[in-house]
Amino acid sequence: MVLQGGSCRLFRKCSNVAFKNGFNVEESLFRFYMALPQLSPQEVTTILQANEFTKEFTEPGSVKSYDSNQLASNNPIEDTRSEAQCLITKGIFDGHGGSACAQVISKRLFHYITACLLPPKTLKQYLDSYRINRNVDLIQTFNDTGEFVVEMKDIYHNSFMNLLQDLARSNSTNEIDVGAAMEKAFLRLDDDLSNEALLNLNKKDASRTLAVAMSGSVAAVAHINGPHLHVAGVGDCQAVLGVYSEKDGWSTKLMTVEHNTDNISEVERILSEHPPNEKSTVIKMDRLLGQLAPLRSLGDFRYKWSKNMMKEVVVPFLGETAIPQNYYTPPYLTAKPEIKYHRLTPQDKFLIIGSDGLWDLMSPLQAVKLVGEHMSGKITLRPLKLPRKHMKLSEINQILLQRKEGLKKKPLDSNAATHLLRNALGGTDYGIDHGRLSQLLTLPSEVVRVFRDDITVTVVYMDSEFLRNCPL
Repeated sequence: MVLQGGSCRLFRKCSNVAFKNGFNVEESLFRFYMALPQLSPQEVTTILQANEFTKEFTEPGSVKSYDSNQLASNNPIEDTRSEAQCLITKGIFDGHGGSACAQVISKRLFHYITACLLPPKTLKQYLDSYRINRNVDLIQTFNDTGEFVVEMKDIYHNSFMNLLQDLARSNSTNEIDVGAAMEKAFLRLDDDLSNEALLNLNKKDASRTLAVAMSGSVAAVAHINGPHLHVAGVGDCQAVLGVYSEKDGWSTKLMTVEHNTDNISEVERILSEHPPNEKSTVIKMDRLLGQLAPLRSLGDFRYKWSKNMMKEVVVPFLGETAIPQNYYTPPYLTAKPEIKYHRLTPQDKFLIIGSDGLWDLMSPLQAVKLVGEHMSGKITLRPLKLPRKHMKLSEINQILLQRKEGLKKKPLDSNAATHLLRNALGGTDYGIDHGRLSQLLTLPSEVVRVFRDDITVTVVYMDSEFLRNCPL
């Protein structure tokens, strides 16, 4: 399944180039579907807005609000997203080889990160409270409607309790290194996914835990605490800061590193971990072992377990083809994230976290400019509300002028993530091409992956006033 999913991704990227240059089979397919009946503008909007979500925070802090949305290409969608509040943590998870791993990661990783951020004394207090009341939780999640089945919930609960007990017994100090805590959480959860699959092989849930372990997920997770932003990235999701200055306008700051074959240092890292005689097989056709596009991920234990373990554990369930060709010196894959830190300033207006389905269709700077324009136009969708009392007439006049300018850019969508989806699929130099947008939303399931991937977007808005007055 991973090989099949990877092939679709390769075809999609080829088709984007072919479409722009006006040739190839994919364009003929697209021309055929362009002749089909079009959706009305309202039908397009209904589809685009179906999964949107907005959360506003009333308490003082560096995060003012966020918008999120998803548009599926796979059925079921392999992307997931999750947002939670302990110290405001948000993430995008792009699954492959099925949706199982991404769904599990999105519901468990934030708990692991939060646990790794807490000092041992606090963890012990939590464990004592939990023994009395199992409903006590470490985080508050938003827009989380899914639930694990009872059997899986118990397995995951036992793994998490083992983590808490290990952390509570540790000799660490109260000084918390956020980057190290995020890395520990990624690697511990990845280890638990492996152990859960191996320890349940002879139980009725074996197929479920093995399905999670065999599928995989890339991830970008942002942790925001006051002016401190840490982003952990594994694979090819991206997080991009939108930065604005009066002098230079909009610019970007990339908060993630893509782990794929476009990243030369990442390729060199992988090659250095294996014998020279594997140089031509470790990376083949721009893929790990000729199969997997991302070069780091959670799950995907078919590229991590020993060959003997693969024969004993995986082959009885999935057959000999489950072992990749040229599988000599595993592990070939790691879940270790790269961590980037940035101290937020009033010029940092928002953070865009997106799966690669978005970045296949637009550049980070294009996305930042679109959200920036959306911010200007969005104010016209709301009644005028002065940000503070006792403002000068000159300051009020400036707000009114900005509002008047925003009328020229009045968006169709109040949700910035939806605005990005609309422009990713239908945007041109002259505005939205409704015909192209309509057809990209109505392509049959058997060909839609040729033209676009699952797209998941979260736009996190910063509170400039809070950051302006935030102590160093």
